[in-house]
Amino acid sequence: MTRARGKWACGLLALLLTGGMAQAQDLSLEEARLSLLPGDMPGAGYFSLQNDSAENVTLVGAQTDAFKNTEIHMSMEKDGMASMQAVPELDIAAGQSFEFAPKGYHLMFMNRVAPLEVGDDVEVVLLFADGQQLPATFEVVSPATMH
Repeated sequence: MTRARGKWACGLLALLLTGGMAQAQDLSLEEARLSLLPGDMPGAGYFSLQNDSAENVTLVGAQTDAFKNTEIHMSMEKDGMASMQAVPELDIAAGQSFEFAPKGYHLMFMNRVAPLEVGDDVEVVLLFADGQQLPATFEVVSPATMH
């Protein structure tokens, strides 16, 4: 009986470990850029996210080894004043694409871990509410190239 419990526990552990690591099958990302401000200032991530699945997906965050914190943000303007706020999650409809662009939604990369330069690549993993993960390579670009 102990041997059976051990096999069951190992199987459960394997399921738990792989369950949280589901790769995004029907999601793709294009034109991933990380607009980097000088010094220790935050960077902004812009890209197009395509959901080719038959189900809506919910983006809940992102992570990278290049920055301590990454959040989803939305830029807005009210009464001539620009502001930004964190967004806990963002729904991407089935069969649709969603643009992360200047003056709109973006990833905010904060607390840089190591120096980065224009032309560098940063590995980022997008995280979804259903456990899917979408790895992507963001090219570091100058804010002057963003419109």
